This record gives sequence, structure tokens and C-alpha cells, in this order.
Amino acid sequence: MGVSERGSGPSFLVKCRIIGIALLGAAVLCGCSAVRVGYNQAPTLAWWWLDGWVDFDAAQSPKVKDAVAQWFAWHRRTQLPDYAQLLAAAAAQVQQPATAAQACRWQDELRARAETALLQGAALAADAAPLLGQAQLQRLERRYRKSNQDFRDDFLQPDPDARLQAAVQRTADRAEMLYGRLDEAQLQLIAAGVEASPFDPAAWLAERERVQAQVLQTLAALGAGGAARADHDTARAALQALALRWLHPPPGPYRSYQQQLAAYNCEFVARLHNTTTPAQRRHARDRLRTWEEDVRALAAQKPAPAGAAQPQQL
Repeated sequence: MGVSERGSGPSFLVKCRIIGIALLGAAVLCGCSAVRVGYNQAPTLAWWWLDGWVDFDAAQSPKVKDAVAQWFAWHRRTQLPDYAQLLAAAAAQVQQPATAAQACRWQDELRARAETALLQGAALAADAAPLLGQAQLQRLERRYRKSNQDFRDDFLQPDPDARLQAAVQRTADRAEMLYGRLDEAQLQLIAAGVEASPFDPAAWLAERERVQAQVLQTLAALGAGGAARADHDTARAALQALALRWLHPPPGPYRSYQQQLAAYNCEFVARLHNTTTPAQRRHARDRLRTWEEDVRALAAQKPAPAGAAQPQQL
């Protein structure tokens, strides 16, 4: 809920990571029924979203649809039960005081699950990614540019006061989604914490652009755009390496910055949590329990028949 960073730029591969934590994201953004409905519709929505970025042709579309269906079948079967356990643990712990170390452990738990989901997505994308044509890579590059402009509009407002106000509002909205209404002292704590944060949207944007360039380079190297196409194992290894590069930046200034920001966010989240009242913690507990119930219900459902083989394992 602190000033944190999200993904480093959408792509055919990178969106698999966002799908990979779709349920947890939906739990944060929606209520009970919306989570269940949204997750059950997610394979179709994911397909349309990906197609909007790349514009798959008639030969590519069945492979991508099949990969998306396999990913969600795998996710429902293997990941949702784990998410339910994680939410149950969070519901118990949210009623107690917190430390920065505890907040960082939760951050690590979420990152590990995102990595698992992204690597599985990369494995399933290995057959389709090398089939992209030059026009599709150019379309993807154009969409990157638009996405980056949207990022600037949201995070790099020219007026420093407007930028700070937007960041404070985002953080307050996330906190109130979990705890319910915050009091004035808590809102002031958020404002001060956001202002003191090392969060640097310009550094984040530069990293997004680096990863986006590597996505395009990787796809071209795999044969997208017309060169000799890589086989499945080669493509899977390259896409998974790219996924890990995105989640774990190499040693250097950006990794140091990211570590500094993560440590600050852990301390900030714990400090805000420790100001919450018993009623606010009960609100958080009940919200987490509701999400847990949603996850368990989804995990127990059978997915719609995909007409595809069993998902490939990592």
C-alpha cells in the first residue's frame, strides 16, 4: 500500500505475469462477487487484451488461445489453493502489530508467487512468441510508446504538487480498501510518508523502457519478424530468462534503488498498520476472509473445457 512499483511494461510475455497474479489483484480491487465473475471471465478477457496489443493472425490465434486456457487451468488447479492459505494467514496476522521485517516477508511471498506464475506463462508462450511477424513487433513497439505516455501522465506530472497529491491519493485509496475509512492523523501520516519516499517514477520509467527494448530484442532473436524461428526449448529458456530479468534487475543503480524503496515501503506499511484501530483491523480481517472464501470457491470450480492438452510444467 506504500509507494511501490508495478510491472515494467506490457508485452505478450509480461502480461502473463499480470495474469499470473490476477486473482490477488482482483481481490485488492474488487468485492466478493466481482472477484469470482472476473476470474471466470479472465481467459476470454486476457485473450482480447493480448490480441489488442499484438493483433494475432488466423494461424497464431488458436495457439495463443490454447496457451491462455492452459495457463488458467494450471493457475486454478495449483495456485489458487496456495493463495487461499496465504489470505488465511494474512487475516490472522492483520489483527496484530506489525514490524518492517514482517512486511518485507509478505512482499517476498507475493514476489515468489508472481515469479512462479510468470515462468509458467513464459513456458506456455514459447510456441507462439516466435510466430510474430514484423508488423506485429512494430505494433507492440507503438503500444509501448503509448503505454509509456500514459505512465508519464499518471506518475510524472510536470507540476510537483500535482504529482505528490496523486501519489498520496493512490496510497490512501489502497489503504482504505483494506482498512476502511482512515482518520485525519492517518491520512497525514500517509502524506508525510509519500513525500519522504525514495520512490522515483523517472527511474521506474527508464527501467520499463529498458525491459521493453529487451522484450522486442528477444522476440526478434527468437525468429519473430521473419528470421529463422527458434524451437520450443530455446524459446522457453529465452522467455523465462527475460521474465527473471524483469523481476530481478541485474546489479547496478536500479537494483540498489529498488532495494532501498522496498525497505522504505516495508517500514512505511508497518508504521501505518500500527496506527490502525481495532475496528480497522477487524475490517481488514473480514475483507481478507472474504477474499479467501472467493479463492477457495474458485479453486473448487471446474474450468470451462478448453479443448487443450494438459499444461506443460516448468
